[in-house]
Amino acid sequence: MDSQLRKLVAGLFLLSAIFVSGVKAWTGEIHGRVVCDVCGDSSIGPEDHVLEGAEVAVLCITKSGEVLNYQAFTNDKGIYTVAETMSESDRWDACLARPISSFHEHCTQLGETSTGVKFSYNRPSGFSHRVKPFVFSPAIVPTYCI
Repeated sequence: MDSQLRKLVAGLFLLSAIFVSGVKAWTGEIHGRVVCDVCGDSSIGPEDHVLEGAEVAVLCITKSGEVLNYQAFTNDKGIYTVAETMSESDRWDACLARPISSFHEHCTQLGETSTGVKFSYNRPSGFSHRVKPFVFSPAIVPTYCI
C-alpha cells in the first residue's frame, strides 16, 4: 500500500472506533449581559447602557469532579458567552459566574447585587443557561440623576 492509502485506512479505522465506542458528546453554553447603571439606582432605565469589554469569570464543576475556569469578555452588545463541548459523563454540574472588571472610563464600580451567581447546570446538550445581568456603576453619579 502506498502512504496515502495507509493514511486513509487509518483515518477510517479511527472514525469507526469513535462511533463504535458510544461516547456521546455534550455541548453547553452560558451567557449573560453586563450593564452600566448610570444613575446607580439598581434598575435598568433609558440612561443605562451595555458595557463592551467587561470581564466575567465562569467557574464550573463537572459531573466527574473536574474544575474548569473560563474567562470571557463582553461584545459590543454587552454579552459574554462561554461554551464547551465534552463527553456526556464529564458535562457541567454546577457553575459560578461573577464579574471581574469593567474597562469603561466611568462605569467601574461593581454593583452591590452583582457579586456572583451560583447555579446548577442541568440543560440538555445544545441548550444554554442565561445568567442575570451584572451591573457596574460610575464612581460619581451624574447630576441629572439626583
